[in-house]
Amino acid sequence: MRKAIIFDLDGTILDTETPEFVSWQEVYADHDAKLDQTVWAQGIGTDSGFDPYAHLEALTGRTVDRPSIRAARHARFDDLIAAAEPRDGIVAWLDEAHDLGLRIGLASSSGSIWVTRFLDALGLRDRFEVLATRERVEHSKPAPDLYELALSELGARPSEALAVEDSPNGVAAAKAAGLFCVAVPNPLTVDLALDAADVVLTSLSDRPLRGFLDT
Repeated sequence: MRKAIIFDLDGTILDTETPEFVSWQEVYADHDAKLDQTVWAQGIGTDSGFDPYAHLEALTGRTVDRPSIRAARHARFDDLIAAAEPRDGIVAWLDEAHDLGLRIGLASSSGSIWVTRFLDALGLRDRFEVLATRERVEHSKPAPDLYELALSELGARPSEALAVEDSPNGVAAAKAAGLFCVAVPNPLTVDLALDAADVVLTSLSDRPLRGFLDT
């Protein structure tokens, strides 16, 4: 019987990933280069493995002004994310989890400042008892550390918890920690290999949470 549910943030609760990619695509275009989506996808769901600055420099053969790019891209990202809402079904699943008495946690490869920024913006911060964020563990996803931390603080065994993810790195982390995992890909992860998840849904609106409590 499930006692807890643990959500990823980026791309799962809120699609931060599309604005990130689009803002970087525009940076590359400004330098007469192209950022391929398959290359970008390597870093989705983790904080390691892909350095867009180094990749841009390799493509162009010249050093770029990183501070200038960083400031402009962050501003562009903020513009793109400003009107974003929780992904379909997220609030309904959070409501259902509360009604069912499940403990609710979050496991994110992002840092606590980033995580609280968006949970506060969406009005969802108080829904989560536990925030397992990047600086609190040794290894990010696809390692299981973030989920193991969340489980420990929620007081749940792996068999008693359900994970909700959107990327192969996130699914790998949840499964490595022993959780049942529901994947809900976003526009950037829909074509990635998510077959390691126990269930793949196009949206959490497709099925109620209670249907997964005894799986």
